[in-house]
Amino acid sequence: MRENYLISIKGRQKVDGEVGEVELTTLGSYVKRGASRYIVYKEYASDDNSSSRTSILKIDGSFRLTLMRKGGDNTRLILENGKRHLCQYDTGYGNMMIGIFTSRLDSELGDAGGSLQVSYTLDINSNLSSLNELSITVKEAKNSNVEN
Repeated sequence: MRENYLISIKGRQKVDGEVGEVELTTLGSYVKRGASRYIVYKEYASDDNSSSRTSILKIDGSFRLTLMRKGGDNTRLILENGKRHLCQYDTGYGNMMIGIFTSRLDSELGDAGGSLQVSYTLDINSNLSSLNELSITVKEAKNSNVEN
């Protein structure tokens, strides 16, 4: 698979009044299959560049995002506009059931890339754990044709 797209992800999480932010910019792939679009990229542990996991974002129109991670911690999270889903989350030490309620999912993805904005809450045992926001942009990388 060709990693010829620049993928930027900004995450913001609010827990007990404290805000944390994470940013990731990486090369990955972006393809359309049927009515769905897929963003695929690898994440590496900050202390070990030989250990990676693959993240796959499957976007169905402008109403549903499925996040799948493979490689160590296999997770599948479903974010669907206006709905709450129960999902298995692998912490690396074991699985736990979490609830995800998506209050906003705006997709402006087209054939050449675009952006995705998501706001959602996480709950554990029906108790609010965090408020979350994701901002994802995808654009074709210039002079980049790395083969996996």
